[in-house]
Amino acid sequence: MNGKYRILLPVLSLTVLLAAVFYLQPRAMSYFGLNLLFNLAVPIALATIAQMMIIMVNDIDLSVGTFVSFVACVTATFLNDAPLVGVAILAASILAYAAIGALIHIRQLPAIVVTLGMSFVWGGLAVLLLPSPGGAAPTWIRTVMTVKPPLVPMAVVACVLIAGLTHLLIMRSSTGTLLRAVGGNAQAVARSGWSVTKLKAGAYALAGFFGVLAGVCLVGLTTSADANIALRYTLLSIAGVILGGGEFTGGRVSPVGAVLGALTLALAGSFLSFMRLSPDWQIGAQGAILILVLAVRLIFSRRGRKWKGAENG
Repeated sequence: MNGKYRILLPVLSLTVLLAAVFYLQPRAMSYFGLNLLFNLAVPIALATIAQMMIIMVNDIDLSVGTFVSFVACVTATFLNDAPLVGVAILAASILAYAAIGALIHIRQLPAIVVTLGMSFVWGGLAVLLLPSPGGAAPTWIRTVMTVKPPLVPMAVVACVLIAGLTHLLIMRSSTGTLLRAVGGNAQAVARSGWSVTKLKAGAYALAGFFGVLAGVCLVGLTTSADANIALRYTLLSIAGVILGGGEFTGGRVSPVGAVLGALTLALAGSFLSFMRLSPDWQIGAQGAILILVLAVRLIFSRRGRKWKGAENG
């Protein structure tokens, strides 16, 4: 799909879903209603951006959900009771992510296997910290996440900022260009004199950083933590990146599209609730919505290639 049109599908998906929600529940068309609809969208958007950093370099991270859960447990315990220790643990976890990225490249290990193994590590550490739900959100985090800006809710403002800043970082900066180049052609990057190992480690470090932000924001919204609080974020983050126009190869990603994809998936749960669909069926229905959108994207991609071939012919 042409990069210029890559953003159209997530915009259209979010618009259609939002219109359907407003049709089913007109009262949602208000400041308070939008706040409820997108209340948990910020941590999902941050987790999606974390996953996008990994997909950008042609890898995939199956540990995002457990990592965010681990960060949430650290935030609700150490960051609240002993802030300096909590910050040190979170910084060390980002460094661990960078080390994992370097190890995967140096040893040519399959990222899907390594990150799956790490999901058990992060999950085990989360359980050690909080064997049962509990802890408390630091006051300053709770204050930031409950700010009420004028006109639009905090969740919408935060998602716009996340999309804008990550777009500048990945699409407009020299660092972002190099990281996308690693996904496009790592050998060419290495021949140009850049260290692919350092670049991959940097991409994983960015993923760890956004994963930390996701966990911190999640605790700010829920006020407590649980070792399993964000397990579903792994699949949601992958779906959000792909729905937003990203691809598993070639370094083709869209930060704005990824955030829109995350918003769409967050909104899908509310839409299905308004349809009074049983919670037992909601996960399957969300998957069906995603498959439908991706099928439309595939159709447009094929037509785009045909039109391009006809023009060149």
